[in-house]
Amino acid sequence: MKAIVHVALKSGVLDPQGKAVADTLTRMGYKEVEAARIGRVIELDIDDTLDSEAAEKRVKEMCEKLLANTVIESYRVEFAS
Repeated sequence: MKAIVHVALKSGVLDPQGKAVADTLTRMGYKEVEAARIGRVIELDIDDTLDSEAAEKRVKEMCEKLLANTVIESYRVEFAS
C-alpha cells in the first residue's frame, strides 16, 4: 500500500519561496499568476500486512513526529493500492 502525504505551509505563514516563484512567473509574462505556495509530497510504501486503520494511525504518527512541522504546516494523507 502507498501513503501519499501532502505537506504545505498553513495559511498566514509567510512563504518566501512561493513569493519568489510567483514574482518570477509574473516577470516571465504570466500575469495571471497572483500567488504561489510551495509544498512537498512524500510517498511512503507501507507494509501490506497492516490493515487500513492501523496504517492510517501509523502514518499520522509519522507526520506528527517527523514529516510535518505542525506549528507552521498542515498535512493531508491519501492511500493508494
